[in-house]
Amino acid sequence: MSSVWSRPAPQRRPALTREAIVAAAIAIADAEGLAAVSIRRVATELGARAMTLYSYIERKEDLLDLMADEIAAEVLVDEPLPEDWRAAILTIARREREVVRRHPWRVDLVAQRVSVGPNGLRHVEQSLAALDGLEVDQLTKWRILATVDDYSLGYIIRESMERTAPRTMGVNDAERTAIAEPYMRDLVASGAFPRLAPLIEGGVAGADDTYERGLNWLLDGIEGDLPGR
Repeated sequence: MSSVWSRPAPQRRPALTREAIVAAAIAIADAEGLAAVSIRRVATELGARAMTLYSYIERKEDLLDLMADEIAAEVLVDEPLPEDWRAAILTIARREREVVRRHPWRVDLVAQRVSVGPNGLRHVEQSLAALDGLEVDQLTKWRILATVDDYSLGYIIRESMERTAPRTMGVNDAERTAIAEPYMRDLVASGAFPRLAPLIEGGVAGADDTYERGLNWLLDGIEGDLPGR
């Protein structure tokens, strides 16, 4: 079976296009999560019959691939990347995090399927370009990108779960805190958690600070391990 990107988009009535179908699917996922996306639901949003959509997109898996690649375009950095490799990698990593904040369902999609379309390949190409000034072999560059991606993905998954909790759990952040706070206070008062207690009582740094600091620690380690350092 050929890739969805290698098959030309069917020519049909102008009001219904592959681009419009993908845009409608993304809007549904943004509002309700990836599980809400189906060919039938998208057709309803567009005022069309489900069978009509199959003339443009053969199966739901193709729709998911197209959605993922459309979002990958948002990760691309339009302005010239910084010449310093660390600054360039930080710029791209921040953009990836911003995109998942706008489209938290991207985490679920990555967990379900691996698919790289044209925009996804452009993102990989741009990420490699960020390391052009680094005098190491291609394998080392690939390992650097994989390591940074692994850190970012892990952080983004946890952050995304926290941000979508109100929708999935049926309570907002304030309600969650109100439920957990008495229990946490009892734990602190028991004296059984002397190292954890100061963190609970004093609070911890916000998500932005934690992400940036952790990413810089990671890059410090990578830089220190490079040949000649």
